[in-house]
Formats: sequence, structure tokens, C-alpha cells
Amino acid sequence: MKTSSLFVPTPAMHARWLRLLTAVVLVVAGPLAHADTDADTLRAAVAVERSRPPAALQPRAAFLDARPLSAVTLSPDGRHVAYLREQASSRSLWLLPTAGGAPRNLLPRTEANQLRWSRDGRWLFVIGRTSLATLPMHGVGGIRIPLNGVERRTVVQLDPSQPAAVVLRERVRAGNHERWRLVRMDAQGRRTLLREDPFWVHDVAFDARGRIAAVTRFDGERNAILRAMPDGTLHMLRLLDAMDRITLLGFDAAGDLIVRGRLDRDLQGVLRLDAHGAPHVVHADPRGEADLDELELDPATLQPAIASYRSTVAASYGIGDAQPHVDALRRRFPGRDLAISIGRGPAACWLVSERASTLRDPRWHLYDPRSGRTRRILERDAGLRAPLPEAALARKIPFAYRASDGMRVRGFLLVPPGIDPARAPLVADVHGGPINHFDSGYDAMGQLLANRGYVVFESNFRGSTGHGRDYMLAARGDFGNGRVQQDIVDGVRYLLVQGIGDAQRVGIAGHSFGGYSTLQGVTFAPDLFKVGVAGAPPADFAWSMQWLVESGDQGARKNGSLLAMLRELSVDPYDAATYTRLHAQSPLVNAGRLQRPVLLLAGGADRVVAIREVIHYAAVLKRLGKSVSLYVEPQGGHSPTDPLPREAYVYLTEAMLHGTLGGAAPEPPNSALRDYLRRNLRLDAAGLLRTERGAARPPSTAARYAASR
Repeated sequence: MKTSSLFVPTPAMHARWLRLLTAVVLVVAGPLAHADTDADTLRAAVAVERSRPPAALQPRAAFLDARPLSAVTLSPDGRHVAYLREQASSRSLWLLPTAGGAPRNLLPRTEANQLRWSRDGRWLFVIGRTSLATLPMHGVGGIRIPLNGVERRTVVQLDPSQPAAVVLRERVRAGNHERWRLVRMDAQGRRTLLREDPFWVHDVAFDARGRIAAVTRFDGERNAILRAMPDGTLHMLRLLDAMDRITLLGFDAAGDLIVRGRLDRDLQGVLRLDAHGAPHVVHADPRGEADLDELELDPATLQPAIASYRSTVAASYGIGDAQPHVDALRRRFPGRDLAISIGRGPAACWLVSERASTLRDPRWHLYDPRSGRTRRILERDAGLRAPLPEAALARKIPFAYRASDGMRVRGFLLVPPGIDPARAPLVADVHGGPINHFDSGYDAMGQLLANRGYVVFESNFRGSTGHGRDYMLAARGDFGNGRVQQDIVDGVRYLLVQGIGDAQRVGIAGHSFGGYSTLQGVTFAPDLFKVGVAGAPPADFAWSMQWLVESGDQGARKNGSLLAMLRELSVDPYDAATYTRLHAQSPLVNAGRLQRPVLLLAGGADRVVAIREVIHYAAVLKRLGKSVSLYVEPQGGHSPTDPLPREAYVYLTEAMLHGTLGGAAPEPPNSALRDYLRRNLRLDAAGLLRTERGAARPPSTAARYAASR
């Protein structure tokens, strides 16, 4: 039967059909314990976001500026807070007495990015990329030594067995051979050789007399935990898998080794290793969902005191005597992510960092464990840059969904406040790695996109970290157009079924592995994804992994084997079957299938993804007549770090998504950014510079949200 007109389903009808299809699938597949609860919880959280007042557009610079405060650190005695302050492109070191009074400028200019207090609280170790300096709190003295260089000198850790010392790792060359030595250096520069080893020593733990009692070491093939005998010999305690990450924390009163890791368990936590190397749980996520994210030791006992988990709902838990205080702080700051540092002794102040997905900059508080009172600090210093109101930011909603093969996959959702999410464009933001994950904290790019009117989906697809070893290895090497990519596609379709996102305005974006996934999305799922923004994307994952092992920064290393990690992930690029499969499924080989516009962003000196791979892919697309735009940062690395390249990256992302999906137009660039873009935008099929020349100011908040309601 012929019809006189083409029938096009409306978005509402499309959503109803998807809901019906999903319901049928669930009935056929059998009951899924979490499915209804997950969906109900997600819809309730989205309803809360829709009920909020609409957010005003915020300037792009507010999402790009460096944080004014970093390395905020409590002294062990709780008497001082040291911190680095950024102002007018200058970094300085400050000291605030916790008893009250104005902060004091210790160093008016420094390149440091880390601060470590000596255990006695009398010295600061000031660590930068190229040097280590010691700074006394009273009197004069201190030294400066170079880092890296010919000796490859690095700081391993603060030495917990000494009043004021650090442990350094240094390379010793003898002809064509090299060895590695561990050196204790005190605050006045006096050195003590602790150990010389033919292999890279990751970490050490000391006994009560200050002698090395355990090490973790990479022997060229495997990592291992070893006990150090009194005569200096090493006794194997545990061999580790390539993906195991172990931190030595010290010893308990019975002489058992305390570590942070997972070993025979799924989730990473705090473990005690007995004399036979068997692990026993000290603390793990009470929810049974997340790997350990951060651990605070008691400065008096050096035993675990506070454990924090952030892969789903951010939560911190006290261990032992710290528990009632942490519980009190959680009640004082409900719904917040707390990072807590403990002062030594019952009268010492604690330092509390209050964080949230809607807080660009942490808020800092002092907590008195005797009275239970808190006091805000560093407000003036934190206000050195333009504010970004919390009401203007989207809350990160943790949620779970069922992939098409039945596995429960996790992620986060950002919904712009006050909009109807069914009428808003949706962007899938894919993390890099893939050995990485999104967490519950503030995310500048996600928040910028949400502020521009996009619903943002952050999938922690199988293969992501943060949710245990089983979850991380569940991809089983299917990183082509297969199971991992399908998790992302399934997540987007799940959200559309829930009435979240306009099915006709869906995009995908990401950096590194996320860029690769973006190219997979627009190549193999053009019905779903209408545009792609790919930063530093490998266009052929198999070739890229071979290049990374042989030529990239993460290839042949003294501290670990990238190839062993890839093999454990079932993506050995030298296995013929694996290489053939991933190559055949690559965006490069399937370039002819691309139907959607893509923007490629790359660094000219990237040592993780070869620039020639990105340029070759762009040339293939151009030769095939595809819509490809290419931006290259001259001499840029894997990710932009300098202010102008960072703004260019974000501006182009905004412009590309705006031109296809209809979110808010980007602010017009100033003259410096405009000139920079004209020099470095190599291909502009999307008319990004034409958009810039014709761009008007973003529509008013009222106009934007009237259109989306």
C-alpha cells in the first residue's frame, strides 16, 4: 500500500516505543534484581534536578582557570596549614597558623607542586618537577637539590621512621648497566644509603629502628612484595599480577605488613599481610561497590585512620578511634565528599576539605576533635578567581543500568538544572585509559557542557577502574566495535528510554581512549550519534598499542611492563588474532562508513598517541569527502596544559556541539584566541571559524530554558 506522505515518528513516540521494547526484553530475559530500583532511583534524582531554578550561563573562563589553592596540607601536630597559592600566573607558598592569625608568605615564588611535612612538623619538603627544597619553620637553613636529570632522582616518600627525612630513588650507571639506589636524606641534606638494587623499587616500609623491612619491586617482568631480612637479603612474600597496584603502609603491633591494594580480593581496600603473605581485610567499601580512593594515616601511630571511596557515592569512613569524629563530620556536612587530615594528639586540629560535584573549588575547614566545632579557613585566598556559583552547576547523579548482555554497568549523569531533560541534547562523554574512571567529583568539561544546556552521560563501561578487578577485566579485550563500545551505546539508549535526552540530538566526545570510542560511535552507530568530538584519538587501536609499547612514553619502562598490562587486559598487540580483530574494527579501516561530522583535536608532540596517526586518519577522511575538522596544538603533548591551548580545545568543542546539536553558542573568542585558532585549525569542514565570525552572544537564560521546557 502506498502512502502520500512519509511518516516520521515524534521524539515522544520514539521514547514510548523504546520503553515498550525494553519492557519486552526484560520479560524475555527474566527478572533483573536491580533494574526497576535503578530506573526509579534515576528518575527521582532527575526530577529533583528539573525542579531546581534554571542556571545562568557562566563564562568559559570560569571553567578553565587554575584553582587558586593547591597542596593544602596539615602539619602532623595540627598547628599549621601549608598551601600553594596561584595568582597572576605566579605560585607562592603560604603558612596559616591554626590557632588564629593571618597567613604568612614563606616563598613569594616557587615552581613546587607538592608539599610534605616532616614527621616532627619542623620542616617542609617542597617538591617540584626539577627540584626538592627543604624549608625550616623556624630559624634558618634548608637545602635544594635537583630532581630527574642524569640520575633520574625522584622522591619515593616521606620517611616515617625519622623526624625529618625523605627517601630518594637514584639511578647508578656502570658502563652499559644501571642499578637503583634508595637514599635517606634529612632536611639538612645528610644522606644515608639504604639499599642498592639491580631492579626498580617502587615502595619501601620501615621497621621501628628505621631499617627497610619490606619493598615492592619490579624485576623486569613481574612486580612483587618482598620482606627484607636483617642481613639485607629479600624474601618473596607475594608475586603480583600486572594490574595489581600495592602501596606499603607500614607494620601493625604484631609485625604484620599493612598495605593498600586488592591482592586476592575483587575490591581494593586496606589489607594486612600475615607472615605467609595471606591477605586479611582491615577496611573495604561497606557498600561493596567501590575501590579505595584515598587513605589517611594517624600521624601518631601511622595506622590507617580514614578510608574514602568515590567511584559511586562519595563516602569517608573512620577506622578505630577516628570513627566517631568522621561520623560527626559526615553529619555536619551531609551529602558532601570529605577529605580529612588528622592532627597528632587529642588537642590537635584536623583539616577538612569539603568537596562536591557542584563545588569547583574545595572549601577548607578546621575541626576541633574536643569540641566538635568546625571553622572555615582560607576563604580570602580561595576567592582569588571569579566565582562559579554552586547553583549554576549540575549535580552528578550516580546510576547503574543493564547492558544488552545483562551486565550491570555504572556511570554518572549531569542534568542541567531546571530543564525538561527529554527535550535537551545529550552528550556521551567517554573517559580515557581505558584503565581509568569517572568519579563523583567536580568535572570541568562535564559542568561546562551541562551549563550550555547538554545532558551529559559519563559511562564507567566494563574495563573501567574503580569498581573492582572483576569489573576492570570484564571487557576481555573487546575494545573494538564490541562489548565495551556497546556498553556506551546501551547506556545512551537506556537514558533515552527513561525520557532523558532528545534522541535526535545525541553526540559523543572524549579524549585518548575516549577519542577512540568517539570515532567508534560515529562510525558504527550513526543512527544514534549525530556528531563526534575526539581528542588525541587513536584511529587504529591495535597499531596504536604497538606504537605505544615500542616508541611511546609508556613503553619499555624500568618500573613496569605496559605489554604485561595489555596482555592481562587481553589486548596483546603482538597476538596476531587480537591485532587482526582490532585492526579490522578500527575507525581507520572503516572510514568509508563514517556519515557524521567529526572534530579531531591533537598535540603535535604527543608521546601517547602518535600525531602521524591522527593526521593520517584526517587525510583519509578528507580524501573520502567526509566532514572532518582538525586542530593541532603545535608542540602540544597528549593533553593541553597551557591556558590558550586549553581554551582553544574547549571553544572548538563548544562550537562543534552547538553547530550540530544546538546547545548554547560559545562566547566569541578574544583576539588572541581567534588568531591562535586561525593558525592551528588545519581543517574546518564544520565551519567552526565561520561560526566564530558570525557568533552572537549566547541567548539569555530565560530564552534558553523556555525552549527546553
